[in-house]
Amino acid sequence: MSSENGQGDRGAEGAPPEQLALIRESVREAKVPRAKPRTWRGAALAKDRPVARVLVDKGVLHLDRYFDYAVPEELDAEAQPGVRVRVRFGAGRHRVREGRREGGGLIDGFLIERRAESDYSGPLAALAQVVSPEPVLSEELLGLARAVADRYAGSLADVLQLAVPPRSARAERRPSPAPLPAPAAPGTGSWARYEHGAAYLESLASGGAPRAVWNALPGPLWSEELARAVAATLASGRGALVVVPDGRAATRVDAALTELLGEGRHVLLTADAGPEKRYAQWLAVRRGAVRAVVGTRAAMFAPVQDLGLVAIWDDGDDSHSEQHAPQPHARDVLLLRAGLDKCAFLVGSWSCTVEAAQLVESGWARPLVAAREQVRRAAPVVRTVGDDDLARDEAARAARLPTLAWQVVREGLQHGPVLVQVPRRGYVPRLACAQCRAPARCRHCAGPLQAQDAGALLCDWCGREESAWHCPECGGFRLRAQVVGARRTAEELGRAFPAVPVRTSGREHVLDTVPGAPALVVSTPGAEPVAEGGYAAALLLDGWAMLGRPDLRAGEDALRRWIAAGALVRPQTERGTVVVVAEPTLRPVQALVRWDPVGHAVRELAERAELGFPPVSRMAAVSGTPTAVAEFLSAVELPPDAEVLGPVPVPPTLPGRARRPGAPPPGEHWERALVRVPPGSGTALAAALKTAQAARMARGSGEPVRVRVDPPDIG
Repeated sequence: MSSENGQGDRGAEGAPPEQLALIRESVREAKVPRAKPRTWRGAALAKDRPVARVLVDKGVLHLDRYFDYAVPEELDAEAQPGVRVRVRFGAGRHRVREGRREGGGLIDGFLIERRAESDYSGPLAALAQVVSPEPVLSEELLGLARAVADRYAGSLADVLQLAVPPRSARAERRPSPAPLPAPAAPGTGSWARYEHGAAYLESLASGGAPRAVWNALPGPLWSEELARAVAATLASGRGALVVVPDGRAATRVDAALTELLGEGRHVLLTADAGPEKRYAQWLAVRRGAVRAVVGTRAAMFAPVQDLGLVAIWDDGDDSHSEQHAPQPHARDVLLLRAGLDKCAFLVGSWSCTVEAAQLVESGWARPLVAAREQVRRAAPVVRTVGDDDLARDEAARAARLPTLAWQVVREGLQHGPVLVQVPRRGYVPRLACAQCRAPARCRHCAGPLQAQDAGALLCDWCGREESAWHCPECGGFRLRAQVVGARRTAEELGRAFPAVPVRTSGREHVLDTVPGAPALVVSTPGAEPVAEGGYAAALLLDGWAMLGRPDLRAGEDALRRWIAAGALVRPQTERGTVVVVAEPTLRPVQALVRWDPVGHAVRELAERAELGFPPVSRMAAVSGTPTAVAEFLSAVELPPDAEVLGPVPVPPTLPGRARRPGAPPPGEHWERALVRVPPGSGTALAAALKTAQAARMARGSGEPVRVRVDPPDIG
């Protein structure tokens, strides 16, 4: 049996065995084995520009640069600048096979450019995958992101996380609609109420790039006026971008644009749309199908093609400040876009920020305001109730509401709803002179003074103790701090008018609109709903709770919130009245009575320039544990004209409370130092802070240090 088997295996006349012959033939006919995806071992490289320069999505400062990768031939067509890719990152020089670096973990990134050669002399890893052939990162968007990263001492990858929304494959597969032709130039409309309103629209429609600071008149027409500015820009064949503080404002501008231009000419970019729909709308803008965008903070990076206008409404609102690194402000991003794209710029508000006043003062922008006669006709009557009035008022002592407020509410409820603005909880008042109410400030750096438990006065900026304070305005030596129970006052209003419905609007439940029927509407600042036909009256309660906050912008912010509430009240020709409970002699209160936010901002700017406050100077906040802050400040090479204030203790995060961005973790005690530089040194300051932070991260220092350029709250 075995002999027969052996003869069968040998074959005839010494021929090779049949199975071996088949194996040799199959090997001879086999093709070169296909390279393994994501490593592409043995794969041929692209013949044209085989090197891809990639920005990896790491978001750490010491890796804020481009990395070179090899482009396999099979990915040559899809690997184009601007697409999303995946690469292997973290492999060492020793992990090289067949001249190709391998290993490391997969990480997302953007392909920046294709090159013929690499500046890196060692072996290159290959692109692992082209996630999508859709080019989402244009040269214009990349340049803007780099400018924002440099200004705020951040990484380019962090800025691109804010600028490019997450991918949705289904949204990419759907084609965007065909672009519509340019509309006709709109009429002047309510822009005729402003001295140069018609000329501004004409310049936009003719392809110009006017820059203006717009002080809007009270009332609901601001959204229609913004829509006309967008329509005029579209009429010139260019794109427009409008950034508003919240979804309610975005909905109003969206409705105004739809009424003026119809459907299909603009998109609304807000978080309420959902990831897929929002990405589809973003793609429509990126592909050029739509040239007008209205959105909240994240829309400041919208890739509008042929950008002709960037506009921001209510730039003083806290919502315009991004809370994710590097924490840019929408106004500053739009200013960068206006400079890079050489387009028109419009910042509008019922009030006026100091930053907007600086744009006019420097000549970079022109004012867009109405005549004083027009302002008086559109604004309501403003009446004040001060501390002396409250002391003499029996009703105020009993019910914590002055008699004037009772009368205004009673009369207003006969004609429509009445708005009651109540400050939020948690405002910590700063100290002020008990005689003239001037804020108590440090003699060394002009920072706000805070009272400690032992009674000593300490500066909240530089930490120096003030033992012999006296008021520079009136010479007084006594200090005061105001704390008023706002919620209890609102409850007293409800008890005083039991037959009138009471509606509330605040953080938990924000109302968009209320009917024009008589009602009491109690709202926190910024959450005031719009009343049909306007409010008959408004009460602005507990003014010291807003003016007494330990912040440089307390007066400016209080005036902005008061004017925003007063702008919802009917004009004085229709008997609209506003009552503010605050000391009448204070500058923000006087600006409200005169309805002159621009004058208040100009005077505030002059004082800040004299004292070296932002925005005239540039500031950065460095916070962390005392040891980490001290090490960072000793290592950073600051500009010669930089001044370090502090460090001072940071208020701890209480257990069970929500942790604010930049606040210490619960149980940890941090300090904060402020670095101040004069005008012209802001770029050098940001570069120095970024270099020091990158070196610290590269060394792997355990204790974190947070750096924020131009913090909105500096005390």
